[in-house]
Amino acid sequence: MITYPEFIDPVLLAIGPLKIHWYGVTYLIGFLGGWWLGRVRAAKPGCHWSPQQVDDIVFYIVLGVVLGGRVGSVLFYGFSGFLADPLSLFRVWDGGMSFHGGLIGVLVAMWLFARRHGRTFFDATDFIAPLVTIGLGTGRLGNFINAELWGGPTNLPWGMRVPCADAGMLCSRLGMPVDAIYSLPVHPSQLYEFLLEGVLLFLILWFFSAKGPPRMAVSGLFLLCYGVFRFLVELVRMPDAHIGYLAFDWVTMGQLLSAPMILFGILLLFLAYRSKAPLETTS
Repeated sequence: MITYPEFIDPVLLAIGPLKIHWYGVTYLIGFLGGWWLGRVRAAKPGCHWSPQQVDDIVFYIVLGVVLGGRVGSVLFYGFSGFLADPLSLFRVWDGGMSFHGGLIGVLVAMWLFARRHGRTFFDATDFIAPLVTIGLGTGRLGNFINAELWGGPTNLPWGMRVPCADAGMLCSRLGMPVDAIYSLPVHPSQLYEFLLEGVLLFLILWFFSAKGPPRMAVSGLFLLCYGVFRFLVELVRMPDAHIGYLAFDWVTMGQLLSAPMILFGILLLFLAYRSKAPLETTS
């Protein structure tokens, strides 16, 4: 078993009351990494994207992720609290970001971007699909640094014992004694998601999109792969304490929100290869 490194501090830098958290820095790294990769792809011969368009689309992505992620977190995972206190939506300092909310926000942003730049919606989403995986991966590293979103107990060799003082409600949810120092070994589900949704999904989409698939195919593959990866990780990840399992003692909110992604991903891939409209985003 592995012990969670106690030297990890969620706060990168503290200057008086000002604190810079690693979680925010991981988002910044994700945005900058996606922007850089977009510039790299735009520079390839035959690519129909200019550096200025890459800059603009990343700006739209940032707005979509931040606004959609916050709204989604409140509505999907804290709706009862929102009904009791609607102003909680604006208390961003309390934390809370939802991937599925961020996805909806980015889709709206891509629709607005496409209208402004005279492109099709799927030209935009096909181009950004490989880029956003950088942010997905760094965001999961931020969850790991924050010692949050752990999986359930495990006997696997890489199961991680987490200091109860750093893990919030984890130890109490596992039924540990109040004076326990470490939790039972649990799945490091954030690292599973980093490897699947960040590293593996990036490799799949980057090389697939470079082969010139038809329009919609990259977007469809993104939805399908992310939905499958997230659905599988949710099987070992502990559900949010205030929501719990939705059915059968294993169905979670994350799986409920991921299932439509899988279905739409399959549909888009089917439509893409039936129409075979050429992709204009890569060489």
